[in-house]
Amino acid sequence: MAKQDLTGKVVWITGASSGLGKALAKECALQGADVILTARRYEELEKVRVTLLNPERHVSVCADITDESQVRHAYAQVLAAKGRIDWLINNAGLSQRALIQDTTMQTERAIMEVDYFSQVFLTKTVLPTFIAQKSGRIAFVSSVAGLLGTQYRASYSAAKAAIHMWANSLRAEVAQDGVEVSVIFPGFVKTNVSFNALNGEGKPQGHQDEAIENGLEPDLFAQSTVSALLAGEEYIVVGGAKEKLGVWVSRLSPSTLYKMIRKMKVK
Repeated sequence: MAKQDLTGKVVWITGASSGLGKALAKECALQGADVILTARRYEELEKVRVTLLNPERHVSVCADITDESQVRHAYAQVLAAKGRIDWLINNAGLSQRALIQDTTMQTERAIMEVDYFSQVFLTKTVLPTFIAQKSGRIAFVSSVAGLLGTQYRASYSAAKAAIHMWANSLRAEVAQDGVEVSVIFPGFVKTNVSFNALNGEGKPQGHQDEAIENGLEPDLFAQSTVSALLAGEEYIVVGGAKEKLGVWVSRLSPSTLYKMIRKMKVK
């Protein structure tokens, strides 16, 4: 497959005010895209937008992706501003740091709402545009945790696995319409994800994990991811040697992986 080019393409990124979303926005702008940045706080989006290459070409569209009316309004704003969408990157997400026995059902549902249902709804909202265009790529930021399942991340792993399987079905259904679907599986990347991760009570953890602190730099994650998306890759694992080894073992010998995970110190 010939490598695609992002020059003049419209890329819509959720969770774009910080972390992976901010890094992806920066990389897409460097590659020539018109970037639509979405998150809940307009001021934070604007702080990111003005740092991007050619800031006047990019648009901040504020929305809480768990609110369906806000998502519909955001979609209308994107089409009014740009008239098309070439890439949708479903990046907004919420992590978890709690044992199953300490996690309330309210917290279980909150994580599933952000990491699964909201991405499903946004994608379903945008899908008619992709199908009418007969082109475009829809990408989902899952997680290596969605492939492996580890302690303290049960709900998060489940939600990230769910969006992966939903994306697989979507890929099969829209292939004949010229629409492509990719799933990205980041390992540990140095962002604020663990500060915002929910404990069992549904409150932010409020501190950094050692593994995250020692993780991949966000800019390197974004460069690898955008390069893979441009190459048309559908299954994209981005992380360090440990995470890549875990994914490899999960395919070859699930039982070996389960034994490895039991011994891991993952919190």
